[in-house]
Amino acid sequence: MRMPNYLGDFAALTPDKPAVINGTTGETLSYRELDERSNRLAHLLYDQGLRRGDRIAMLLENHMRCFEVAWAAFRSGLLLTAVNRFLTAQEASYILEDSGAQVLISSLAMADVAAQLTGTTPHCARRLMVDGVIPGWEPYEQAVAGAPAQRLAQEWVGATLLYSSGTTGRPKGIVRASARERFEDETPDPRLVMMRRYNFDADSVYLSTAPLYHAAPLSYATNVQFFGGTVVFMPKFDAQASLALIERYRVTHSQWVPTMFIRLLKLPHASREAFDLSSHRVAIHAAAPCPAEVKRRMIEWWGPIVMEYYGGSEGNGLTAIDSQEALAHPGSVGRAVLGVLRICDDDGHELPPGQNGLIYFERDRLPFHYHRDPGKTRAAQHPRHPNWTAIGDIGHLDADGYLYLTDRLFYMIISGGVNIYPQAIEDALALHPSVQDAAVIGVPDAEMGEAVKAVIEPAPGVAPTPALAEALIAFLRGKVASYMLPRSVDFIDEMPRLPTGKLYKRALRERYAKPELNQEPQT
Repeated sequence: MRMPNYLGDFAALTPDKPAVINGTTGETLSYRELDERSNRLAHLLYDQGLRRGDRIAMLLENHMRCFEVAWAAFRSGLLLTAVNRFLTAQEASYILEDSGAQVLISSLAMADVAAQLTGTTPHCARRLMVDGVIPGWEPYEQAVAGAPAQRLAQEWVGATLLYSSGTTGRPKGIVRASARERFEDETPDPRLVMMRRYNFDADSVYLSTAPLYHAAPLSYATNVQFFGGTVVFMPKFDAQASLALIERYRVTHSQWVPTMFIRLLKLPHASREAFDLSSHRVAIHAAAPCPAEVKRRMIEWWGPIVMEYYGGSEGNGLTAIDSQEALAHPGSVGRAVLGVLRICDDDGHELPPGQNGLIYFERDRLPFHYHRDPGKTRAAQHPRHPNWTAIGDIGHLDADGYLYLTDRLFYMIISGGVNIYPQAIEDALALHPSVQDAAVIGVPDAEMGEAVKAVIEPAPGVAPTPALAEALIAFLRGKVASYMLPRSVDFIDEMPRLPTGKLYKRALRERYAKPELNQEPQT
């Protein structure tokens, strides 16, 4: 007998069970409602002429409709592009046109950007808006109301066409290879590897803390519905509110990024201890390197439930590490659980343990390609092994096969001929009590080529003074090598960090590209 493994199965088995809950408003969407609503949209898209392999897009805040749009695509064989809601209209227009999306769903909350897209996205044959309407758009609710609530006569497994965050250049569309064509297929689905590793099941209640346009939150949140569990999502992250949601909904699984951990650890002790977190069994984190000290303190607080994985949106490979392993191998992101790790030098030669190089994952076949850009796809492949792929991260393995990330290749600073990776400096600064957020970049320097600059967002109530700049440099002494100490410190009101937790370093590098800005500490 085939095990239930997708939304339609659970709509029949547990129709009234919550599939999705808005953690802020309490609004609930049952499995029956999600099934029917996604079916209606799937029929509308089919009647529009979209067929397997065609593309749709959504430009939405964290909203109930995200789930029915995603499932309409996934049960129609369509590719879904979730557009970063914080992009400018010009940036969003590029993604929509590059993806070839024929239908776009947005919301009244996104009206300012949506209005500018009306005349710049000729590929979009139809634009639907939820919660209201503006000129050039149709009311979403009215458009789907007359469509059938039953399944399409033929359902194909769809997927995503997501775009990289663009922190190091123009966003790239990522097309991942499909493991199966029909929901009835018995072919193992790599998308569900980590879900099974973390023991998701029908009793799971998953807290989604991050934006749903991003690959990991969208994937995990919709994958929960392959198991019949419940998703509680936050429209916007708030550290104390996240603890309250764990208590209120008896959350079993959650996902975070390291900046969220740092915010949690900086809550007053009384706030941290005010909530019952006893239901919480698995706290997953990824998306950015986590300072070893931050992870140790989270494990002390929450117990051995803190799990980490490493992998890009490309899906070319995965590592994983649990709490016990993390304490034994501080700073590691784990061992490979999908693909074989290879560390190579600039010429593509494999390096021994302990030596930093470009991280490749070896797979049986190429697991992804970049949309409409075979050149970038080839650039991600090893020069002699096309089934080895890299996404630009630098790291090394230890003797036991545990991977340690050093930094992004693009972020490496070359000062006086010495390679400096900012991550270690940022990790040390992050836990200083006067620091809310920290970034370290290379800036032009006439003598050294590049010099190390620390950019600091002070903690609330902390004054950005020259004395603080000097104190931070003193704080780093003994924690990082002397050649890694910042030559200058600047203060910023708010760090350009994406809601996914990723630091938008390109904006900082552009801001400090002029040598005259980087000679003395800036306050």
